[in-house]
Amino acid sequence: MKKQEYAIVDIETTGGNASHSRITEIAIVIHDGEKIIDRWESLVNPQKVIPPAIFALTGITNEMVQDAPIFDLISDKVSEMLTDRVFVAHNVNFDYSFVRHELERAGLKWTARKLCTVRAARKIRPGIISYSLGRLCKSLDIDLENRHRAGGDADATAILFSRLLEWDTEGVINTMLKKTAQDQQLPPNLPPEDFNQLPEKPGIYYFYNEVRKVIYVGKAVNLKKRVASHFTGHKITPQRQNFLKEIYAISFEICATELMALLLEGSEIKKLWPVHNKALKRFEPKFGLFEYEARNGYRYLAIGKVSKNQNCIEAFNSLYDGINKLRQLALKFEIDYRFCIYGTLDKSEILSVETPAALPDLDEHNIKIENALEFYLVNRATFAIFDKGRNANENSCVWVENGHFYGMGYIPTDAAIIELTDAKEYLDRFSCNQYFTQVINTFAQNEPWKVKYPQVFIE
Repeated sequence: MKKQEYAIVDIETTGGNASHSRITEIAIVIHDGEKIIDRWESLVNPQKVIPPAIFALTGITNEMVQDAPIFDLISDKVSEMLTDRVFVAHNVNFDYSFVRHELERAGLKWTARKLCTVRAARKIRPGIISYSLGRLCKSLDIDLENRHRAGGDADATAILFSRLLEWDTEGVINTMLKKTAQDQQLPPNLPPEDFNQLPEKPGIYYFYNEVRKVIYVGKAVNLKKRVASHFTGHKITPQRQNFLKEIYAISFEICATELMALLLEGSEIKKLWPVHNKALKRFEPKFGLFEYEARNGYRYLAIGKVSKNQNCIEAFNSLYDGINKLRQLALKFEIDYRFCIYGTLDKSEILSVETPAALPDLDEHNIKIENALEFYLVNRATFAIFDKGRNANENSCVWVENGHFYGMGYIPTDAAIIELTDAKEYLDRFSCNQYFTQVINTFAQNEPWKVKYPQVFIE
């Protein structure tokens, strides 16, 4: 049986992401599990300018690479040295993504099993202050010459790899190399135990950076599967690469249902404002129902865009929803169409209406507006959504008060709930916004059998 061989790789590049940057230098050291059996390195013409910051880090100049081969010309050599070998690197996903991308550009399809020496060192030699290559080599008395050059870093990584093989008395590396090992897909700075503790239940999860600040909040029907999906695949965008590098820890909170996870996720994003959450940060009501009084004393109802920090009677996610609601009110209370503004809040238009022809009686008209608003506000639904709990001894409850999300929580199955409002005592209060209202109303429409109203008593 052929002995397993390892290709220990280091590269230098023009930048930090494989989709927009190129390789400027590559070194490959072949190890047979006992000793080094081959070595190769080359400068690479990246066919683009090396930024000054990269030159300052690596010392590789544009002049040094102008006569070097482009990657296409060395792609066959690289492919030959990597084929049927385990791809080993310090922070392996960085080097792997670049090499894989360059080989694809050259028309070569290649994949390999990966081994990260950062993660292996964390497992085999825990407790070291830093696992960056420079500091790790210093801690382990490994000579590191030509730092931030492919050859020097690859040679140091090869020595580190040899040491790890010697120290690995519990078969850590073999476990990591199993195709099913999730460990190889985790971000380099994330302790495996943080991932392993994740349950296969609904809930929300938090990603933390190096100083324990939350950088991302997500929700999941299955926490373990959802978190794992962040780390799989071969996307090489700079955003994803930077995101993965920043993850140093994970925590989670189990929720009984996907609905509760959605609401808790939204609430936590609004509270913590994580740097990598984008969508819910932008979710603000776009249109609102407003009431104005003109100079002549007539009151108007209007649907218009909501400006930042502007209050409205009710918010809507679409202009259509707002217009439809105002049309219903106008028809029900027979409000003159001239006093309903759809889609604009041009005050000059409102205040300039002085046309005396056939205007309704001022007092009667304003009473209609008052009655319409009172009807609208009073008749916004109050209801509760009851669903399964986190275990057999409880039920979950989401409460809506006068059309707005009030709170949610868990009620013991043996709780003395006589009237529906008794359930509120068990709930935690949450702030409300249009996103929460939309999520809850959609759920209530799709699963009406879980909705209870105040006039209905709970047995």
